[in-house]
Amino acid sequence: MGNWRDSGTLIGTFLFLLCSPPLSACPAACTCSAGEVDCTEHELHEVPQNLPANTSTLWLDYNFITTLRPGSFLFLPVLLRLSLPHNHLETIHSKALVGLGTLQELDLSNNYLTVLTSEAFLPLTSLVTLNLGSNRLGELEPRVLYTLPQLQALFLNSNPWVCTCSIQPLWHWLSHNREKMKEKSLLLCTSPDQLNKYPIMAFRNESFRQCWENSLFVQDYAFFLLIGPFSFLASIFLCIFMGSVTVACHNKESHSWRRFSVCKWH
Repeated sequence: MGNWRDSGTLIGTFLFLLCSPPLSACPAACTCSAGEVDCTEHELHEVPQNLPANTSTLWLDYNFITTLRPGSFLFLPVLLRLSLPHNHLETIHSKALVGLGTLQELDLSNNYLTVLTSEAFLPLTSLVTLNLGSNRLGELEPRVLYTLPQLQALFLNSNPWVCTCSIQPLWHWLSHNREKMKEKSLLLCTSPDQLNKYPIMAFRNESFRQCWENSLFVQDYAFFLLIGPFSFLASIFLCIFMGSVTVACHNKESHSWRRFSVCKWH
């Protein structure tokens, strides 16, 4: 009986180890101590795998990481701070940040990001601070920010913002969340040329009046979508009608001429 229990315990332990997150030693390119993992300046091209499960702070500054791949941070259930500035980061996969539900601070500054998707940031339900400064963002969909319910501090400075009508949704979010914006004075337009270095926060509702006047509403698009096929069908029916009338008139004239010719003959 005792051997049976011992065997069951061993099997249970084996299954637990099989299904549990990896409890590996510190990656060779990093130094680890008391939940802090420092992988700064090690010429890394991707996020190290098999990081300690108790990692609460992860430093990846000054490397050559270009892409955050799906599941880059799995099995880090207590990660609070993730630092990735001064890499070559261009792409964040929509599943790259899965598992970071406890993350409170994310630094993505000084990279090459041009586009961000709201799907990628959905897992970050506890994020308090987000630094996107010094990237290559020309615009930013507010949906990215709406996915962060706990956000309190946002850095967007030193990006090449394109201040056309497309900037209006972001300006609207910023106007209603001024207390969350940091370094507001550095949030400047880059293009068009006439607005170069113009502060985005200096815009007003009236600044976008031309966008409203030139915009088309849904019913306008519906009208243009319907008018084309309708005009095409109308032209077909008109051609058929005119052709029928022409043929009928021709037949009538021919019939009248024949009757006239017969009467004259007689």
